[in-house]
Amino acid sequence: MSVRIYHNPRCSKSRATLALLEENGHAPVVVEYLKTPPTEDELRQVLAALGLGPRDVIRTGEAAYKDNKLSDENLSDDQLIAAMVANPILIERPIVVSGGKAKIGRPPEGVLDIL
Repeated sequence: MSVRIYHNPRCSKSRATLALLEENGHAPVVVEYLKTPPTEDELRQVLAALGLGPRDVIRTGEAAYKDNKLSDENLSDDQLIAAMVANPILIERPIVVSGGKAKIGRPPEGVLDIL
């Protein structure tokens, strides 16, 4: 089964999730999403696999969130997704995708549910 992790090596939760995957015998495809941001279609697929909307996975503490006034409740999902693709730092991390399912690694052990 293919396992993919949207990973930020500077994030302790992301590093812990990657280590947990490897400790459990998985060799995930590591996508450093800050260097290689997902396309709009990829992000939509990940959101669908998570069963969540963009507001559920957007990092509200980032400067890009405030600078782009993303707290505006009138913004559509399309607008939020476009902002996340343009500013991938806004995407919650890590996200593990496997077998058509996805899970945010907070806590890291939660991703084991989809493997």
